[in-house]
Amino acid sequence: MTLELPAESPVRDLPWIITYGPLNDDEDWEPVVCGPYERVHALALAEEVIADEQLMAVVEPLMAFTGPDQMRAEIALAKATAADDELVFDDETDGHQEHGFGDGEAGDHPAHGPGPLPDPDEVRAGMARLATRFAGGEPG
Repeated sequence: MTLELPAESPVRDLPWIITYGPLNDDEDWEPVVCGPYERVHALALAEEVIADEQLMAVVEPLMAFTGPDQMRAEIALAKATAADDELVFDDETDGHQEHGFGDGEAGDHPAHGPGPLPDPDEVRAGMARLATRFAGGEPG
């Protein structure tokens, strides 16, 4: 599965990741995330891996957000889209099912906490370090 994009979409130029997971509910294993890749490479790799296996592959852009406001906006958009889909497809919950990572009880977050919020320049510098490593530069 992947996004259908117009040929001129700037999203095509973003790094892309592949998430492999079980195709059915009978299997219980953690998804495997690979990447980043150029879109054309991600699509080809995903197709090759799932060709002979009963796997699901999701190919999606890796969004290089550098601040929480950008992330919150994307999360809000994803929730709104999911809510619209649930209204159409989820009769059991009347379209009001919530998605998240736990219900806020103790144990939902690491004991050490997330640490201080980095500023956008720090995030960009970290992305540059990762890009150098991926390109065969200095080791991590």
